[in-house]
Amino acid sequence: MTDSPLPPEELNRRLRAVGEERYHVLHPFHRLLHDGKLDKGQVQAWALNRYYYQASIPRKDATLVARLPTTALRREWRRRLEDHDGSEGKPGGVERWLKLTDGLGLDRDYVASLAGLLPATRFAVDAYVAFVRDRTLLQAIASSLTEMFSPGIIAERVSGMLRNYDFVSEDTLAYFTPRLTQAPRDVEFALGYVLAEARTRAEQDAAIAALRFKCDLLWAQLDALHFAYVEPRLPPPGAFRP
Repeated sequence: MTDSPLPPEELNRRLRAVGEERYHVLHPFHRLLHDGKLDKGQVQAWALNRYYYQASIPRKDATLVARLPTTALRREWRRRLEDHDGSEGKPGGVERWLKLTDGLGLDRDYVASLAGLLPATRFAVDAYVAFVRDRTLLQAIASSLTEMFSPGIIAERVSGMLRNYDFVSEDTLAYFTPRLTQAPRDVEFALGYVLAEARTRAEQDAAIAALRFKCDLLWAQLDALHFAYVEPRLPPPGAFRP
């Protein structure tokens, strides 16, 4: 029967297949970024717009923590807040991303003000925060599973950018190193939750759709960057202009 629940191993396979088809490592903008085909202004535009996504992850996670019903679940997800917001004496991912924009020559106050943000970036990121707030816990947690695919894109991004751009350094790209260990740890919990809690076929299909949604909004952000800064290179009014 088509509405019979999938075995956990098949659900796992279908979730991973979403990334193979839709993850934004396949986007032409990322191919240009990693292969050294962008100029400094285009890399600045990517980093500036990506900042809003990075800075919104703690907002998304705080919303999710507030909805979790048990101490154990809240404690597990709270680690993500510390990873991004940092803790006493320990900078988090948001601060490390600002170190990246600093290294690219962008004014930190300008980046944090969001004044140069592309409208599509704002709409896509806000849609993600709203999705996690409004959908079921299963869908909210499943949407985080793009982290299954992130170690590969991080390794490619760091090696490619260091090889191809003389205006970046290992220090500039310091955001990415902790994610190589944080993301697999986060995936272990989130994937285990989804495989255990998606008990009906409808719940399993909803989890897969949530991951597709997350991949789509990451793709949409790169569509906007490509249109504004690569081809036809038309930044909208008010957006960052290199």
